[in-house]
Amino acid sequence: MTQPTALIAEDEPLLAAALKAELARAWPELRVVAAVGDGASAVREALAHRPDVLFFDIRMPGQSGLDAAAELMDAWDEAAAPFPALVFVTAYDQYAVRAFEAQAIDYLLKPVQPARLEKSVQKLRLTLEQRTRAAPESIANTVTDATADQLRRLLEALRPTAPRAALLRQLPVSPAGSGGNTIRMVPLEEVLFLQAADKYVRVVTASGEHLLRTPLKELLEQLDAAEFWQIHRSTAVRASAIDTVRRDEAGRLHLQLRGSGERLVVSRLYAHLFKAL
Repeated sequence: MTQPTALIAEDEPLLAAALKAELARAWPELRVVAAVGDGASAVREALAHRPDVLFFDIRMPGQSGLDAAAELMDAWDEAAAPFPALVFVTAYDQYAVRAFEAQAIDYLLKPVQPARLEKSVQKLRLTLEQRTRAAPESIANTVTDATADQLRRLLEALRPTAPRAALLRQLPVSPAGSGGNTIRMVPLEEVLFLQAADKYVRVVTASGEHLLRTPLKELLEQLDAAEFWQIHRSTAVRASAIDTVRRDEAGRLHLQLRGSGERLVVSRLYAHLFKAL
């Protein structure tokens, strides 16, 4: 087995240094290829170095460790290597810890204790050894799909619960190019898909495109989940508008909607919606 590698994403330099030092004692063979302090850098460096293990802090500036892991999974090339073994570092309470345990995703509580880290290292060593013994072509997609399922369930379990708002039946949008000076009420049955774009959400219908300032995450809480399916962290589609679903050579799913010429990518986190494929 080649020398294992790891990436640490932790926004507190002292804690990152402490974790690196403890790893050097518990796993001398492990080489830390990068240590970064935010989610965007974690994704970029992970794609550049393709480490065997990721240690992601849950709370980081700009993008959480959970969201960074989800973005990285969408960008990961399984043909090059299976998705890294994932360990979250968290200061969450016991309720959240139970969510990690229920989804079989490894975690470390802050401050990291040597005895707990040793258990994680043993588990990681075994995981990497099993991957080494398996044929690369038979394990890459299996590993990534299994991790995607665990991560999706963890995101759902840790999502804050708020009082359910009344379901929307129409959206107050600005037609693209209007400069926000015109508001049109678009019935939801006309909407083909919603897609986050910078500070706006694109509201796409068969007749055109409109803009909405409400964040997609907030908007989805006010839509019927059976009517609008989230297929990506930035995209939700009206289920009844789906025309075809195709899988490309890399195993990625793409949707074509009736009334739209755009082809939409399905994130691995939401590929379970199309298990028949």
